[in-house]
Amino acid sequence: MSIAIATVCLHGHSRMLGPVTPKADQGPTLRADAARNRARVLQVAREQLAAGDDSLQLNAIARLAGVGVGTVYRHFPNQHALREALSAERFRELVGEAQAAADAEDPLAGLRHLLRFTLTGALKDTGFAAVLESAADAEAHTSELKAELDGAVAHLLDRARVAGAIRRDVEADDVRRLLCGIEHAVRAGDGDPARTEVYLDVLMEGLRPPR
Repeated sequence: MSIAIATVCLHGHSRMLGPVTPKADQGPTLRADAARNRARVLQVAREQLAAGDDSLQLNAIARLAGVGVGTVYRHFPNQHALREALSAERFRELVGEAQAAADAEDPLAGLRHLLRFTLTGALKDTGFAAVLESAADAEAHTSELKAELDGAVAHLLDRARVAGAIRRDVEADDVRRLLCGIEHAVRAGDGDPARTEVYLDVLMEGLRPPR
């Protein structure tokens, strides 16, 4: 299951009112300011999401965060970059789950657990789902997490194939697409968690080798 699913931080421009004498601590001070601005933007974005507003309009976030619009765009050039940053912690958890599943005694049970964990997270967080499904990354950190995830999942599928638990003609990308399909199917319905388990049952049965 390759998840085609990081933060670009550029230095801001200071407005000079006259000759400035460089100070030894000027660089670190600017970096600290940038870090605080970034943290404030992420805090406001999370507050908006918690309030049920998932539009993540960068101009509105800048106003609520008390920073300039240019500051927001320097950290997050578009909404997807912001969503990646907001999803980073959940993505790291997914990587940890994938690594644990890859080492599980029963690879098939590990695969089902990983699929359920991924699907549950995607259904709870539409931003996370968008990052998972995206074919391009805005941030290098997201690409790094993807590489870790892909490695763990590839190892898990190899173990399951060797054990004769899944079809040999199913690759990681196939599983990813099927899981995305289940996510959309659950959202298209009434969101009943029981349907999630039914759909996972269907997927796991379809992954088994032909009889």
